Amino acid sequence: MVKRRFGPWRKSTRSGGADNCVEVATSTDRHIGARDSKSPDGGILVFNPGEWSAFVKGVRDGEFDL
Repeated sequence: MVKRRFGPWRKSTRSGGADNCVEVATSTDRHIGARDSKSPDGGILVFNPGEWSAFVKGVRDGEFDL
């Protein structure tokens, strides 16, 4: 298992002070991590740059039931 360092973690400015958000950060090797702001010590979903771009495009195009 590869250990990656992520940071700084950030979330949408639209979330205000809410703590039920998705936070994202970039690792030193350019992977993107996504985690739940309610559980920052929980698991992290890790995407390579191409996967992240495809995911963001899918969100924008309404491919997911969000």
